[in-house]
Amino acid sequence: MPTIRRSRTIAASPEDLWRIVGDPYHLPRWWPRVLRVEAVNDSAFTQVMTTERGRNVRADFRLTALDEPTKAAWEQQVAGTPFEHLLDHSSTAVTLSPQAQGTKVTIEQRTKMRGISRLGGPMVRKAGRGLLDEALDGLERLHGEG
Repeated sequence: MPTIRRSRTIAASPEDLWRIVGDPYHLPRWWPRVLRVEAVNDSAFTQVMTTERGRNVRADFRLTALDEPTKAAWEQQVAGTPFEHLLDHSSTAVTLSPQAQGTKVTIEQRTKMRGISRLGGPMVRKAGRGLLDEALDGLERLHGEG
């Protein structure tokens, strides 16, 4: 399964970053195109995102790891959704590792496309790298807000 991974050291403690990364309600503050998060519970949440054309789209996610203060991971639920014809699987993991100058934040996305969408692999990977860089930019902007 294709994996995209981006890392950056952010001048904040893992605990400070965890307050943002470990709570899905904070995703709109740092994850690109997320307008709001709804229906958060111990195992799932829903993102309301905006497309490049300005349409709102809902996506359901299942939490697969929440290991304070080192790792948060979630998987998109695609069966029975509009994403089903494009995606076979999509998961995201954020890992926080203490460093001398702050915290190394690594975001990893694994996406397996379905059907004809598989032919767009290089474009999907390029867009994915940009998305993860934007997410890291967002966390970097917020690190002082805690």
